[in-house]
Amino acid sequence: MKIVMIFTLAIYFIASLFLFLYSLTQLTLVWKYLTKKKVFIIKKKVKETFRPYVTIQLPVYNEMYVVERLIDKVCELEYPLDKLEIQVLDDSTDETKAIIQIKVLEWKQRGFDIVHIHRTNRKGYKAGALEEALEIAKGEFIAIFDADFLPQSNFLLKTIPHFHKSNVGLVQTRWGHINRNYSLLTRLQAFALDAHFTVEQVGRNATNGFINFNGTAGVWRKKCIYESGNWSPDTLTEDLDLSYRAQLKNWEFVYLENVASPAELPPIMSALKSQQYRWTKGGAETAKKHISNVIKSKKSFGTKWHGVMHLMNSSVFVCIVACALLSVPLLSLKQSLPQFQNLFVIASIFLISFFVLASFYLTSILKIKGNSLASVIEFVLLFPLFLAMSMGLSLHNAIAVLEGYAGKKTSFVRTPKFNITAVDNQFKKNIYTLNKMGWLSFLEGGWLFILLMVFTKVFN
Repeated sequence: MKIVMIFTLAIYFIASLFLFLYSLTQLTLVWKYLTKKKVFIIKKKVKETFRPYVTIQLPVYNEMYVVERLIDKVCELEYPLDKLEIQVLDDSTDETKAIIQIKVLEWKQRGFDIVHIHRTNRKGYKAGALEEALEIAKGEFIAIFDADFLPQSNFLLKTIPHFHKSNVGLVQTRWGHINRNYSLLTRLQAFALDAHFTVEQVGRNATNGFINFNGTAGVWRKKCIYESGNWSPDTLTEDLDLSYRAQLKNWEFVYLENVASPAELPPIMSALKSQQYRWTKGGAETAKKHISNVIKSKKSFGTKWHGVMHLMNSSVFVCIVACALLSVPLLSLKQSLPQFQNLFVIASIFLISFFVLASFYLTSILKIKGNSLASVIEFVLLFPLFLAMSMGLSLHNAIAVLEGYAGKKTSFVRTPKFNITAVDNQFKKNIYTLNKMGWLSFLEGGWLFILLMVFTKVFN
């Protein structure tokens, strides 16, 4: 029995220690964000004259509700038509294909170099579509937009000039949210994503650390893609995978916090869970693939540390689940283990992780919403709800992470889009709505009961 308890304590403290170290890493990003922002200065002449050939790739799969607005918005971009190509990479199996054909013909008749590339096998999923289309892309630079994005008209004029430096392989922009205020769920997602697209991306980029292409709303140098090994479907996060391969080859990435690319947030929980599963499992797969490469690289210790923590960020959910599951028996037996009382005292130090996390998200919301009392009040209201949502999703995400580390392969499941842009929009008749209840849904019901037990123990 004593051996079991020691083992349980060891697992609990290892998980707590990881959460503590991860939170300290995030705190350094807050410091870097506030003190060491990079300033990207481009000469006026470069801005006005640097107009290389650009190919825009639009990877879509069954996006009948949003594909028309995507194509329309991309065709409104300000850029010389003789230097612009648009590829609609369509793997659709429904009426999306016909919608695209009509819309592509419409813009082609207006003088646009736009092509509809339809595949029937979905080989390699999104990564496969990008790889195949790259072979025939005319552009020296490749801009990518997912189906739910609405890029601003000056997107290319803001991003392309940064490639005047020959070692820049990627320019990534910040995500905006067209339906931020649609519901509490979308507000909480925006709250979380804003922190990544401000503190995290800027903090890492400010000191030449590893950052990631976010799968969309960015521009690649074609040469960088090829020299880094091209797109690969062996993880569910082909964007993160290619990002690390490119930066390990010393390509420079530029992150533009002040250039926002608006997109739609999943308005229902099933769509959010689908997205979270792909992101967290893919993150674990990419970590497994690249952590050793990061450690063996010639980067500085600080860059390596942040890279490892960046790759392992989805492991936070595994640690949360471990701590929650073990808290109940440990709290119950605390009084019967006097020899371990000092360890429990030490464990209380890990509560600092909570305050670090709070500073991380407070910094983000003050940046996005402005330094005002209203922003602080919004943070106070949203932060506890965000923590509750994260705890609720932790089991779902932890299973995805463990599958990723175990090497269990699953298909690429896209996040369904709904064309939700206003509070009064409805999605109930959307044919992509995911309402299936599997075994995991019942397991999550039990997980909710465990969390309630933990909180009851802690506060009693």
